[in-house]
Amino acid sequence: MPQLAKRILITLTAVLFLYFFTIKIVALIVDKGYNKVSETPPYKVPSNILTFYNNIPFIADLHSDVLLWNRDIIKKHSYGHEDIPRMIEANLALQAFTIVSKTPKNLNFKRNDDKTDNVTSLMIGTGRPPITWFSLKERALQQCKELYNFESESQGHFRIITNQKELNTYITDRKSNSKQTAGYLGVEGMQILEGELENVQVMFDAGVRMMAPTHFFDNKLGGSAHGVNKGGITPFGETVIRKMESLHMIIDLAHASPTLINDVLQIATRPLLVSHTGVKGTCDNVRNLSDEHIKAIAAKGGIIGIALFEQAVCGSTAEATAKAIKYTSDLVGVKHVAMGSDYDGAIQAHFDVTGFPLIVEELLKLGFKEQEIAAIMGGNIRDFLLINLPN
Repeated sequence: MPQLAKRILITLTAVLFLYFFTIKIVALIVDKGYNKVSETPPYKVPSNILTFYNNIPFIADLHSDVLLWNRDIIKKHSYGHEDIPRMIEANLALQAFTIVSKTPKNLNFKRNDDKTDNVTSLMIGTGRPPITWFSLKERALQQCKELYNFESESQGHFRIITNQKELNTYITDRKSNSKQTAGYLGVEGMQILEGELENVQVMFDAGVRMMAPTHFFDNKLGGSAHGVNKGGITPFGETVIRKMESLHMIIDLAHASPTLINDVLQIATRPLLVSHTGVKGTCDNVRNLSDEHIKAIAAKGGIIGIALFEQAVCGSTAEATAKAIKYTSDLVGVKHVAMGSDYDGAIQAHFDVTGFPLIVEELLKLGFKEQEIAAIMGGNIRDFLLINLPN
């Protein structure tokens, strides 16, 4: 019996060692492999442009999936697209931290079903609690908890925004100390509700203030632009939209099918947004917004976040994203355009967050005025949230 116990102990020790090795080493390799940049830092712009950039009072971005990877964002890293030190270095005032719960294997832009899942192995491999291995809702709640842990560990350098009062206070505080940054929580695909309306309140109570109905596959709310059926909103989806609006949660139409976008625009009574996208006018694919949808979103007082990766803007440079910004601004006005990077979303971004001044340089080349650039780089997001976050 002692010999058997010894063997069991040795086996368990080996399993635990292998698991922790996976968490520390393999997860790091996966993170580095999926979140690359086309241009590596440091990024150089003329000194006058950098001075202007650093004096923009509120720079913001509508989409980052960094929480997916269980990266310690308190520390500065040489890989991935952002962390709190790099956000502060980039003068980024606010980042939307968007939660990914499930993505299909062999992911593509054209047609995906919900039969497979990449994120289960990622939850296991990055050392998340076992409850997250089997529940999409718990995956979302875990990522919310992790962001709040970062806030408490940041020594005042990072805070989470959940309402208008907190945002106003932060804006005031940042005027006297720009060496701080902030974020708010969003969800990419409401499969995290697991078909239960009451989970909208659960997510709200966990700090979530923005949710997109779908991600890369159709779900119980409606069709994805990348799904099998690409249909419109379901009765459950309608109920969820009304519940979200009653809580002043923001509806994000990123990844929604064209029919779903039409349906939500008909139902919604409050402004909504698209957190990360391109536009068909400069990059015509299923991922991107048509002129008609751009106009309809703007007509409701919404904003459109232009992304920083090749599939969204048909280019891998700041120039490509600036062209999409220019097209959208010409169509509906500067006040409806924002940045929506899709940082750390398993993409090759043009650059990491410290490369944001490159966008400013390209916008100046396109003839934008400094006041317009300040609005695009974050002022529009600030103003939208000051109206649309809960009171």
